[in-house]
Order: sequence, then C-alpha cells, then structure tokens
Amino acid sequence: MVNAPAERRTSITVDLPRFGPCTYDQEADVFVFPWGLPGFEDLRSFIVIQLETQNQIVWLQSLEDPNIALPLGDPWTFFPDYEPKMPSFAHISLDLQGPEDFMVLAVMVGTDGGPTFMNLMAPVVMNLKNRIGRQVPLETSRYTVAMEIPVPTGMAEAQARARAEAVSE
Repeated sequence: MVNAPAERRTSITVDLPRFGPCTYDQEADVFVFPWGLPGFEDLRSFIVIQLETQNQIVWLQSLEDPNIALPLGDPWTFFPDYEPKMPSFAHISLDLQGPEDFMVLAVMVGTDGGPTFMNLMAPVVMNLKNRIGRQVPLETSRYTVAMEIPVPTGMAEAQARARAEAVSE
C-alpha cells in the first residue's frame, strides 16, 4: 500500500473514554485485523497508542468500539529467550517478507495489586507495510496463554514496602 501524499491524508480526531482526544491518520495509522481478535471478532480497525507514562505498554485501540483497548507489550522485554515459531499461515496471510516488515507484541492482562500476565502462546503480529494484523496461535509451543511477567530485582521489595505503607496510613 502506498501512503497518500501528506496534503491528501485524512486526519481524524476521536474522543476515547480511556485516553481522551486522539488524532490519527486514517491511512498511515490504522491496522486492519481481517479476522478480528479472539473475543472481538467483529472489530477490524485499530490504532496503536503509546502513552508517555507507560513506556513498556502500547494500547491496541478499536476504532469501531471506543471502549475496547487492549494492552500489548514487547515479549522480549520480559522474556529475552522468547522464540515464537510462526506457523506458515501467518507468513502467508500477513504477507510477511522480512523481519523489518512486522512487529510481534503480546496481549497483557493485569490484576489489581497482583501479577501481570502476558499471552506468549498467541502473539499479535502486525505487518508494518500493509497495515494488516492478526493474533497468531503458535503451534507446538512451550508457552502458555498466561505467562507471569517476572518482576525485576528490587522492584518486588519496593512494591511490598509501598503496599505496607499504604495499608498503615
């Protein structure tokens, strides 16, 4: 897909419940998920939002349902030895030519005050050239849907101190 010249691009501003006003370019910023996502099969158009305060999370924001935004993270940030073996249907359906053409992210799920989990068994793969994305279930994988994100050394102690201080106040 060829991007339109800057003067012909269409910028759209939407008011999102989670993020407030957001402006995106209809041609350059939208990812299409032709097969939807598990649990959101009817949603096809998404943008990726990066917040300054959350440098390890991006949000996959639905354009059809402004209430749906999924947190995604770079799996290698938390699991440096992650080695997903993409099935052939992913290469074909997303037209993956080379590693520079796409990004792999994983859906994150947090719990109030508890651990955060990452779905390494079915990463979200997004072709950066043709703007098509898909959640890809890995075949014969050692990963699970709920891999607990390891807490960096020292952070667990700091979190425990912060919780203890919050309870004692």
